[in-house]
Amino acid sequence: MKQIKIDPITRLEGHGKIDIFLDDNGEVANTYFQIPELRGFEQFCVGRPVEELPRITTRICGVCPEAHHMASVKACDAVFHVDPPPTAKKLRQLLYNTFYAGDHTTHFYALGGPDFVVGPDAPAAERNILGVVKKVGLEIGGKVIEMRKRTQEVIKTIGGKQTHQVTSLPGGISKGLTEEERKQIEEHCRWFVEFGKFTIQIFEDVVLKNKAYVDLILSDTYAHKTYYMGLVDEKNRVNFYDGRVRVVDPEGKEFVKYAPHEYLDNVAEHVEPWTYLKFPFLKKVGWKGFVDGKESGVYCATPLSRLNAADAMPTPLAQAEYERMYSTLGGKPVHARLATHWARIIELLSGAEMALDLARDPEITGTCIRAIPKEKPTEGVGIVEAPRGTLTHHYVTDEKGILKKVNLIVGTTNNYAPIAMSIHKAAKGLIKKGSQVTDGVLNMIEMAFRAYDPCFGCATHALPGRMPLVVRIRDKNGEVLEEIKRL
Repeated sequence: MKQIKIDPITRLEGHGKIDIFLDDNGEVANTYFQIPELRGFEQFCVGRPVEELPRITTRICGVCPEAHHMASVKACDAVFHVDPPPTAKKLRQLLYNTFYAGDHTTHFYALGGPDFVVGPDAPAAERNILGVVKKVGLEIGGKVIEMRKRTQEVIKTIGGKQTHQVTSLPGGISKGLTEEERKQIEEHCRWFVEFGKFTIQIFEDVVLKNKAYVDLILSDTYAHKTYYMGLVDEKNRVNFYDGRVRVVDPEGKEFVKYAPHEYLDNVAEHVEPWTYLKFPFLKKVGWKGFVDGKESGVYCATPLSRLNAADAMPTPLAQAEYERMYSTLGGKPVHARLATHWARIIELLSGAEMALDLARDPEITGTCIRAIPKEKPTEGVGIVEAPRGTLTHHYVTDEKGILKKVNLIVGTTNNYAPIAMSIHKAAKGLIKKGSQVTDGVLNMIEMAFRAYDPCFGCATHALPGRMPLVVRIRDKNGEVLEEIKRL
C-alpha cells in the first residue's frame, strides 16, 4: 500500500496533516486528516474566577479572539443571571460585526482566494497573498490592507486592544463611545460597506465569469449532503452574535431550533484514537461514521451552513446577493462546499452593513453600559457564530464564582467530520489509477478543507485527564511490528 503525505497543510490557522493511502491498483483506499497538536484550555481554566475568562479565552486564538471574547462574556452573563443594557449589547455587536468583516477579508484574499485568483494549478510559491496582488494589481492589494487596518482601529476603540480584547464584562462593557469616536467609526463603516460591494464584484469578475471555476464549484468532487447549523434571530435571519441555534436537514427543512443552554440535548462528540480533535454530531440522529445524508448525524457549521440554515440575511445588500447565490446555484440548500467562499463574502457585506447601522444608532453613545451582577453565580452557556462555525462556551461555578467545569465546542470542531469527508471525497475524485499526483492535484485536495477556513489552534482541546496515545512501530516496508496504547 502506497502512502501520500501532505504535511504540513497550508493556508490555515493551526497545524494538521493529511495521509492518503492508495491500494495496489493505485486507487484511494483511505484518508486520515490528523490534528497532531494539543491545547487544554478547559482544564487550566478550572479553579479561576469565571469573570477572568473573557480575557483568558481570547488567548486560545490570535486570529479570532473576538469570537471567544463574546462567547465567554455571554456565558458569564448567564452564570451571573444578568442582562446587559441595550447600549452594551449594541457596542458588543458593533465590535463583532466589524470583526466579521475583517476576518472574512483575510480568508477570502489571503487564504482561500489564491486558489481562484492565481489558480489551483499555479506553482506553490505563487499561491499566496503576494501572488494575488501580482495578479490583480497593487491597488486592490492596498484596499485589502486598508480594510484590515480600519477594522482593527474600530476593534481597538471598542475592545481596548486590537488583539485579545478586554472590555466586555459580565453584565455589559467597561467603556462607552464618545460622539467623536462614533463619527470616526461611522466613517470606517461606510468604507467597509463599499469594500464589501467591491469584493462581491471581484468574485463576479474572477470566479463567476470563469466557467471552469463555476464547474469546479458545482462538481460532485466538492459536494456533501449534511445537516446545516447556524444562529438565527426571531425572523430566522442570520445573526452572528445572538439568537437560537437552528439546524436544517439535507433537504433544507428545520430539524431543531434550540437555546444555548440546550446544546447538550442536541450535540454530542465522537472520539477517534488517531487525532486529538473530537467529532461533534447531532445526538438525536446519532453517529453513523464519516458519511453524509439524512440518516447521519454529521452536520456542518460554516458561512454556507449559516445561509442554508437561515431564511434570509438581516441587511438589504447582503440579502440581494443571498438571493442571487441561491438562484445561480439551483436553490436551497446548496451542498457545494466551494460555494462557501461566496457565502463568506455575503457575510462580509452583511457584517459591514450591520456595523454601519449600529454606528448610526442613537443608543450607541449611551452612558448606561453595564448592569452589575447581583445574583449568586451558577452555570451558563454562551453561543456566538465564529466565522468558522458555531462557538459554544459552557461554564459551571461554585457559589463564589470559581470555575468547576469548562467545556468548549469551537467553530472548527463542528466541522471536523465534514472536513475529513471532503478531503476523502476530493482525493478519491482526483487520484485515479495511473494518474500522476502533482503538486496541483494535492493543492486541489487541500482546497477541500480550505473552504471551511479551519482554525485548529482554536479547535484542539483535551478530554478530562490523559489523552489517549497510540505508538506504532513499523518496519522499512511500513508493516506494523508493535503497537503500544495508552487509553
